[in-house]
Amino acid sequence: MDSIQPEPSRGKILVVDDDEAVRTLLFDILTDAGYEVSVAQDGGKALRMAKIQSFDLLLTDLVMPDRDGIEVIRGIRSGQPNLKIIAISGAFGGNMLHVAELLGAHASLPKPCDNNRILATVRRLLRS
Repeated sequence: MDSIQPEPSRGKILVVDDDEAVRTLLFDILTDAGYEVSVAQDGGKALRMAKIQSFDLLLTDLVMPDRDGIEVIRGIRSGQPNLKIIAISGAFGGNMLHVAELLGAHASLPKPCDNNRILATVRRLLRS
């Protein structure tokens, strides 16, 4: 009898957003696409998680309590220099996204963002 082997994960992603609905949506989109996804509801938790495990990609909101996305990008980047980073934000008309790119984000997406655009950006970064 043949056993069906699960498809290997396409990459480990850490999603950081203080909005539970956004975290759940991103988790569902990415796990349905075959990625291994961990979530954090704030920047402090994300930084603690990154100290004990490695990720291939960080997808972070920029405006959050406890530690904002800019702090998360800088903190995780120092410990995982090869980590790919996507910043997402709808705050301040998306003006903070440019700052995130200057500090090391490989891509930025304004909220709300189309599911297909999220997946296309994740796939592009994890292939490079």
